[in-house]
Amino acid sequence: MSTSSTGMASETTELHAQVLLIDDEPDHADVMAEALRRPGHVCTIVNGLEAAREEILHGNFDVIVTDLVMENDTAGLEVLELAKEHQPDAETIMVTAHGDVPTAKAALQGGAYDFIEKPLDLEVFRNLVNRAAETVLLRHQNTTLRGQVESAYGFEGIIGESAAIRQIIATIKQVAPSTMPVLITGESGTGKELIASAIHKHSKRAKKRYVTFNAAGQSETLIEDQLFGHVRGAYTGADRDREGVFEYADGGTLFLDEIGDMPITMQAKLLRVLETGEVVRLGANEPRKTDVRFVSATNRDLKQFIQDGRFREDLYFRIKGTEIHIPPLRDRRDDIPKLVNHAIGRYATEMDRPIPKITEPAMMRLVAYEWPGNVRELLNVIQKIVVMTSGEAIELRDIPEEIRAGDRDETGGLAGGLAGVGLDRLEKEAIRQTLAMTGGNREQAAHLLGIGERTLYRKLKEYGLR
Repeated sequence: MSTSSTGMASETTELHAQVLLIDDEPDHADVMAEALRRPGHVCTIVNGLEAAREEILHGNFDVIVTDLVMENDTAGLEVLELAKEHQPDAETIMVTAHGDVPTAKAALQGGAYDFIEKPLDLEVFRNLVNRAAETVLLRHQNTTLRGQVESAYGFEGIIGESAAIRQIIATIKQVAPSTMPVLITGESGTGKELIASAIHKHSKRAKKRYVTFNAAGQSETLIEDQLFGHVRGAYTGADRDREGVFEYADGGTLFLDEIGDMPITMQAKLLRVLETGEVVRLGANEPRKTDVRFVSATNRDLKQFIQDGRFREDLYFRIKGTEIHIPPLRDRRDDIPKLVNHAIGRYATEMDRPIPKITEPAMMRLVAYEWPGNVRELLNVIQKIVVMTSGEAIELRDIPEEIRAGDRDETGGLAGGLAGVGLDRLEKEAIRQTLAMTGGNREQAAHLLGIGERTLYRKLKEYGLR
């Protein structure tokens, strides 16, 4: 769909929608097309159900206008079903004779935009198509705006522009609508729960409960009680029935964190529940049906755990419908500047203070740091910096000493030394990190590196950097 306007922005915007007209009376279809072409709509005319099917399967339309009765009494309804399946962004308008109004009203329940009776008032018809086109345009604009917001501020709190983060977000969008179990892996502090939450929010269960449970450091009995619940009298102190998190999350999503730390005997019980969809409370005999989307996470190497006999291979394959791996922050340094700026803005706003800028040397030191605690450590450090900094800018001296010192040995050099590291490799890494720090601003990067822009462009091509 395209739009155009002449004059002031407040004037009416003309819509040029792609319209499919379906009518077994060619003359009537031509009259409708002429009425719509005057305001600029692009019309495609077909005169039967099979021709309409071909256009819907292979074309791209904003508005579909179909006669309700053609080869048979349900032809228009068949068109509506095809449109909903293959042209989900389009709006469908039914054209009907007076006697078929009840059927047309039923079509509204099936997702039709509206209906109009014959003989057509062409002005009313044109206005109806215009409104449908405006609805489609508004939907497109909202989708575009959401994309722009996600690009500027992150996706469901997932901040980053690296190839790894873009792939993670794409995978979330792809798997979230399904019921496939998801295993999220990565070091501590990388944001595994954030990924799990995003999967739930973009699933068909988003309006149901999202329940989290951490299996680390708990005994088998406690884990079993928390997961499956108990009945009154199951053990000393069990004075009433209590449902476990599987029942509590029924219809929604259950996120089980640190699944690699679960005792091996408990893993067999979990596997049975995942396979049958039934839980048995402690002290009970009767199973209870549950329906949960299961998402789990671990910072352990489960394949190695399987070899060591510490994790069941059958459970691993059960929970690993799709695996999403989050790389450590040190492997995606180009995300650090955006994370830092986001955190500065967040914590300054929480304190109702002006948002300070961060100087280039300070940012460069943050980008160069290894961040063993990953994003969690970065957020804690930035919060401390914002709280302790009173000036308008965050300087290098405001960075905590342990980070300013970086990974240095007792001689003050970089840990591991630079001996034997090729100059080309050092230069490439310096360019890569500087570009990450400047958000891809080549002019600024060249200035920081002390070289000309043309030289930088040549180096980018030489080293295959973007």
